[in-house]
Amino acid sequence: MGDLNYMGKVLVIAPHPDDEILGCGGTMARLAKSGAEVVVAIVTRGMAPQFSDEFVANIRAEAKISHALVGVSETLYLDLPAAALETVPAMKLNGTLAKLVQDVRPDTMFVPFVGDIHTDHQLTFLAAMVAARPRDIHAPRRIYAYETLSETNWYAPGITPAFVPNIFIDITETLELKLDAFRCFESQVKAFPDERSIEAIRALATMRGASMYLKAAEAFMLIRQIDS
Repeated sequence: MGDLNYMGKVLVIAPHPDDEILGCGGTMARLAKSGAEVVVAIVTRGMAPQFSDEFVANIRAEAKISHALVGVSETLYLDLPAAALETVPAMKLNGTLAKLVQDVRPDTMFVPFVGDIHTDHQLTFLAAMVAARPRDIHAPRRIYAYETLSETNWYAPGITPAFVPNIFIDITETLELKLDAFRCFESQVKAFPDERSIEAIRALATMRGASMYLKAAEAFMLIRQIDS
């Protein structure tokens, strides 16, 4: 496999902890192994009374271990309300992500897909695109949308936007690391045939890989690329 150095500094925006590992954990591990700076931003946190402080602390502890495993440089928490982003004024949501992008100044961004069934994912995508508007020389040069098992394919294909990947990144050498990173989210791992099972994650990577004559891959939709 070649290197991914052309991606430069990378920002992965995840609506919730574990979305980033499901969507691009293998790619993140490849980037980190090559020496790239990989920053993860978790947009939401669970709020009382639906989520206890203990639950939030536990999942953040899981994320810390998971991110260390794949080599994440920094994890940022934006602390907007989980499963309730629609209650946040657009100006606040857009402003929060705009500040994130301005502070991190990534060359490449990975974002959730706009056609995911979860409203938090849809709104995160939209706000990320507002934040990444090419209004100066620091705008991200590449933006990719990743797929999230149990979110991306559970909406209404044919009626809502469909995930049709056109970028495939070989994760043959980092698939096991991705699976181990997801295992760190003990509160989120499900038993097969649930989509959030280790077997399902492996199956998707195998299928995405085989479609490109690779042993394993992660698939993305290229949203924007600026060449100069």
